[in-house]
Amino acid sequence: QWRRTPAAQRAEILTAWHGLMMRHADDLARIMTLEQGKPLAEAKGEVVYAASFLKWFAAEAERMEGETLAPAADRRILVMKEPVGVTAAITPWNFPLAMITRKCGPAIAAGCSMVIKPSELTPYSALALAVLAERAGLPPGLLSIVTGHAREIGPELTGSPIVRKLSFTGSTAVGALLMRQCADTIKRLSLELGGNAPLIVFDDADLDVAVAGTMASKFRNAGQTCVCANRAYVQDGIYDAFAARLAAEVAALTVGDGLAPGVQIGPLINDAAVAKVKAHVEDALAKGARIVGRPFAIDGRFVDPVVLADVTADMRIACEETFGPVLPLFRFTSEEAAVAQANATPFGLASYFFTRDLDRAWRVGAALDFGMVGLNTGTISTATAPFGGVKQSGLGREGGRVGIEEFLELKTLHVALAGA
Repeated sequence: QWRRTPAAQRAEILTAWHGLMMRHADDLARIMTLEQGKPLAEAKGEVVYAASFLKWFAAEAERMEGETLAPAADRRILVMKEPVGVTAAITPWNFPLAMITRKCGPAIAAGCSMVIKPSELTPYSALALAVLAERAGLPPGLLSIVTGHAREIGPELTGSPIVRKLSFTGSTAVGALLMRQCADTIKRLSLELGGNAPLIVFDDADLDVAVAGTMASKFRNAGQTCVCANRAYVQDGIYDAFAARLAAEVAALTVGDGLAPGVQIGPLINDAAVAKVKAHVEDALAKGARIVGRPFAIDGRFVDPVVLADVTADMRIACEETFGPVLPLFRFTSEEAAVAQANATPFGLASYFFTRDLDRAWRVGAALDFGMVGLNTGTISTATAPFGGVKQSGLGREGGRVGIEEFLELKTLHVALAGA
């Protein structure tokens, strides 16, 4: 029945859901921090960000357009958009609210139902969101939350012929597995996968802007995001000044319990995450890298943020996504070398660069082989713009005007006009 519900009514419910999220922002943020450790202020920011997708797609529900063609006097062709039908989403722990609303917002706006399998590490955030959806007036059964382990639930979603589309945010390895599992039922797929994002700072960059942008990109959620800068390439002429300024900013970050006032870096999600960060830092130091400023320290799952200088391409941190609060600085001399090193990865989600040269801005922006590029900014995710990557970073786009198209099918009606 939902697909036949007027778009204005779908928009009203999404708008009401947005309002309830904003009204209960403190509660949602506290649940999130208790589940995965994100500092409370940052968690509140995610609530606002997550709610913005509901507001955006509420408006998009009423802007779905078809097309009428007249190839001949006696012929009309109507191109119509219809909801895909039953959809499913598998979402991660690092943004447990936003990754749900970014998927179910457009699905519901388009007239689809959705089954969501949230991360087993953050089920309560998803369930709280569903409670608010019910209060907003979403019909029972339109949005279903299935908690548990992915290995048990995933095959049920991928193998079901009832589910016509799957949206997934997570690792490239799991994304490839889901593609294979969906092949037998020919499902539509949206995949937002691994990152390994480069960040380039040219000699002509505004140092203040570059440092602020790098901090915003790298250390949000303790570096546990798919769009975090994982590799920083800094031109020789500005390298030492940038390293010193960045190290000073990193030294001032407060690490601790996400519920404590003033904390900016919370714990990593689990012991495996801590072990990976530790291995990357130790490997880099053993191969000649050095720590700039704040020393590297681990206390349980709390990892002090660190800046590494004199990093080279043979180190693990150069080719593996760290997913933690560690930023390696690579030195370069020419624009061509920086772009080549930045592109030397099978991934292509996010990238960043800082320059005040307009010609260079156009050249580098075009040359970077990534789905999203930040120029003089470290923040690139918003409900109003498409989000997604190329190469092994995924398929499809979420957000923006195109986000709702992922949940729509085209139907073409050919009409013969008698007596025309």
